[in-house]
Amino acid sequence: MPISLSATVDHFPIAGTFTISRGSKTTASVVTCTISDGTVTGRGECVPYGRYGESIESVLSEIEAARALIESGITRLDLQQSMKPGAARNAVDCAFWDLEAKRANRSAAALAGLADPIALTTAYTISLAEPEEMMAQAARYAHRELLKVKVGTADDTSRIRAVRKGAPKSSIILDANEGWTPENLALHFAVCTKAGIALIEQPLPAGRDEALGSATRSVPVCADESVHATADLKALVGRYDAVNIKLDKTGGLTEALRMREEARALGLKIMVGCMVGSSLAMAPAVLVAQGADFVDLDGPLLLAQDRSPGLRYEASLVFPPEPSLWG
Repeated sequence: MPISLSATVDHFPIAGTFTISRGSKTTASVVTCTISDGTVTGRGECVPYGRYGESIESVLSEIEAARALIESGITRLDLQQSMKPGAARNAVDCAFWDLEAKRANRSAAALAGLADPIALTTAYTISLAEPEEMMAQAARYAHRELLKVKVGTADDTSRIRAVRKGAPKSSIILDANEGWTPENLALHFAVCTKAGIALIEQPLPAGRDEALGSATRSVPVCADESVHATADLKALVGRYDAVNIKLDKTGGLTEALRMREEARALGLKIMVGCMVGSSLAMAPAVLVAQGADFVDLDGPLLLAQDRSPGLRYEASLVFPPEPSLWG
């Protein structure tokens, strides 16, 4: 059957403001890719990320450049060589998975050779703010099992202590978004150890993280900006204890599943994360997150309005997607 491709831009208002060390935003702008054979349609979503040189325009351009190949009938596996890792390939790859699942009348998990997915405990993100406000945010969500806290400022010590005070029983991931330096690394490790932090995500800038190799890592450290695809993993061993797999970095579910297995083989713990997007972006990531050490798939919870149907969230759990959403 002939294949048709389309890519559109969707905007989802964020509930309040989402702030990290690099800036704030009030809207999640995503690219939705649709692949149809005239009878069955598959969808995928990506979030272009300026940190990696991406924009809505660049992602749309990448997808358009691949149109002729996709509509000529290339396979999802061919796609891995035809498009580079990143947000654009993620949207196309996940649309292919959805299309294949619906054509076969089987779940994407079954097609991938995975067991039926189960509900997972996901983190909930606390935005960067002044310490008092972060403590109030943490207290508001202290009933959640796992919090992910955005830091990366000149005064993270007070923020770490404030968040722990606000949520004394929650497990906490700290995400510094490359905001620390080799000079303040030891201080932050000491504060995190005392506060019982479970994981520190990307403390140093990507490409300038060699200090982690000689540091006494009293809290496990997870690579985010320093890792994109499977080929990056070997260089992380000895510097990092875990890797954050995001489909917008790997370029889709296909590479993410491959990366997960290689990371495990190298002895690295697995975190599966997300950008701020809708349930359509999170749905394939739920498959990658099965058995992960840390799950951070709260994107839809940060939105004022999600897609319908969306993923089901209850308490701290995110449930596998229904076929009407994806896969």
